[in-house]
Amino acid sequence: MFTGIVEEIGTIRSIEQKEEAMDVSIEASVILEDVEEGDSISINGVCLTVTAFTETTASFDVMPETFRATNFKDLTEGSKVNLERALAAGGRFGGHIVSGHIDGTGKITGKTPEANAVYYEIELPADLIQYFIHKESIAVDGTSLTVFGVKGNTILVSLIPHTMEHTVLGNKEPGDEVNVECDMIGKYIAHFMKNKNSGEEVSSDFLKENGYV
Repeated sequence: MFTGIVEEIGTIRSIEQKEEAMDVSIEASVILEDVEEGDSISINGVCLTVTAFTETTASFDVMPETFRATNFKDLTEGSKVNLERALAAGGRFGGHIVSGHIDGTGKITGKTPEANAVYYEIELPADLIQYFIHKESIAVDGTSLTVFGVKGNTILVSLIPHTMEHTVLGNKEPGDEVNVECDMIGKYIAHFMKNKNSGEEVSSDFLKENGYV
């Protein structure tokens, strides 16, 4: 479990790609302070397992499902990535509940500075937009952000200077792809609000027809 509070920006030092599988080595410092093999690390919002480490790098296996579902296919040697260790019991919960299981990718379609903030417009797949409402939490490349607008298949998020400086999002531009994880609570509610037998959504009309209202 993660919180979406990025601890540091790491650098891809090596990538060995075998079709849709990858072996990735990342240079870092903070996440290596207490690292052990088998630890979970969020890399651009993707929960991966440490397979080996040195004093300056940690290595990870990327399976085909992760390759296809995330922006890892765009990574090259020298790419910067957001890094966060799994939340320790008793640790500060500064962001929101983030599982590290990416729901899909979005595309940045706009980037507009306003006062001390920068607004990003992110276009999402049609099957994901249903999970978003105003002021909801979202993890973008593993960064906990707040949704400030939803229009069509596009959401609006805002980054403060600290986030711009301390995450990879500060260097993202329109056209770039980002990993997206929807709010976990919202996904569960959407699932439970569907009738398991008929597939009908539990709407006000459904409740009236079945005598609940």
